[in-house]
Amino acid sequence: MAEARAQESRPQAQLGPRPFYLVDDLDDGPLKDRLKQCEAGPFYPSSFSIAHRGAPLQFPEHTREAYVAGAKMGAGIMECDVTFTKDRQLVCRHDQCDLHTSTDILARPALAAKCSTPFSPADPATGRKAEARCCTSDLTLAEFRTLRGKMDGANVNATSVGEYMNGTPGWRTDLYAATGTLMTHKESIALFKSFGVKFTPELKAPRVPMPFDGDYTQDAFAQQMIDEYKEVGVNPQDVFPQTFQLRDIIYWLKAEPKFGAQASLLDERDTQPGFDNMKPETWKPSMKELADAGLRTLAPSMPMLVTLDANKAIVPSAFALAAKAAGLRLITWSLERSGTLADGGGYYYSTIKPVIHKPGDTYRLLDVLARDVGVAGVFSDWPATVTYYANCTGLK
Repeated sequence: MAEARAQESRPQAQLGPRPFYLVDDLDDGPLKDRLKQCEAGPFYPSSFSIAHRGAPLQFPEHTREAYVAGAKMGAGIMECDVTFTKDRQLVCRHDQCDLHTSTDILARPALAAKCSTPFSPADPATGRKAEARCCTSDLTLAEFRTLRGKMDGANVNATSVGEYMNGTPGWRTDLYAATGTLMTHKESIALFKSFGVKFTPELKAPRVPMPFDGDYTQDAFAQQMIDEYKEVGVNPQDVFPQTFQLRDIIYWLKAEPKFGAQASLLDERDTQPGFDNMKPETWKPSMKELADAGLRTLAPSMPMLVTLDANKAIVPSAFALAAKAAGLRLITWSLERSGTLADGGGYYYSTIKPVIHKPGDTYRLLDVLARDVGVAGVFSDWPATVTYYANCTGLK
């Protein structure tokens, strides 16, 4: 009875139509039957549902608006990708040098002039593509704050700034891009606290030589990110730092062990020549070496964790099974980054592409990741999809 009352007192998630559309689109069978039984709700936030950059399927990523949307859709953990400005202030951006594709900087001549690589148009006669490179480290925090976030994308065939900025993929939308309030890391902490969710900041690999500006080292950057949680008294148990660099986790384990124990190593080794998620000899470092280094949580992309068996069923990969056998906790990324799935889903479905044909197949993959691989959480560009599944299957 007490548990029921506690559940009723929690804010309910607002999922919108998409999860129900995906369930309806599933092929008839046990999974569809199981998920259909949950349609009446209620739905509550779940830590299994991790907001990847907020809700960038339809909102400009790493903006206040995207974070509010992700929280309303029941994400129990939210992400700020952390990088730094020219004056060493931490801000939320997916890449230190993505301002030209994810903000309106090119439409602001005074700030565009500060970009590392100013805009140059495409030249159809020679085949040269349009390009620009604008970094947070090109701007002070005060300058950064004047920008507006937009849907991430660029038209590389553009011959004007306006054309270049008009690069949103057709299966996303600019409907909610009229506003895009950029966030500092500190502001994201305060906002997420107000939502009552947990934190998963990603320490982005700098795109400028380190030490930056003489004495700003990688360790100083890593420490500064943790310090901003300590300054406002956030419990380390509620913070799940991420990085693609094992050296950052080793630093945190030594300097900030309570935070380091919570850290996730983001794994993109499948981009390296020779990697095969079914062949252990291609995994360098090995699962044992990662565990021996003190790593507790590994975060590979979705295609690294699944494969097809002889009957074309989606099953855990050898990589996934070995990680679990080594005692590593798994989370994965990123659901809802692949459009309609009518084309097989692109990179995020690359190891199971022959059996991916339509939107409802999103839940086929998610079900295998949750039940058979045993991931502890899934990053999604539209958290409602994962929140629906988590509530329906009892994943808190």
